[in-house]
Amino acid sequence: MKNDLILRVVGRLMIPFILLFALYVQFHGDFGPGGGFQAGVIIAAGIIFYGLIHGIDTIRRIVPARLVETALASGVLIYAGVGLAGLFFGGNYLDYFVLDHDPVHGQHRGIFWVEVGVATTVSGVMLKIFYVFASRGTPEEHR
Repeated sequence: MKNDLILRVVGRLMIPFILLFALYVQFHGDFGPGGGFQAGVIIAAGIIFYGLIHGIDTIRRIVPARLVETALASGVLIYAGVGLAGLFFGGNYLDYFVLDHDPVHGQHRGIFWVEVGVATTVSGVMLKIFYVFASRGTPEEHR
């Protein structure tokens, strides 16, 4: 696919819109269908689409495996950190109402950060799965 000019041009035009749509799904999760899981998959799909068009080496240079693994861990830490913040402010684990002086705002704040953690983890997992499958059969020094 590296030599297909039309696919490369259309892909370069579409990928920013794919990532923008992922942000829309992420931020619209409070009000309708969507949220962290869907946004994480869409983000990973956009990055994987870029990798399929330009090659695995290009995508590994832009999004190295170390960054993907960091996203995996940091997403889980964000999720757990929101739960611990609820404990720290006098509520239960993942009790969001204590995160703000107004319980409704606290709920929105907590849900937002949990969904950010989920999106980060899911996009990292999807990219890690892609990297593992894409590197099958390649020598260890090229991974």
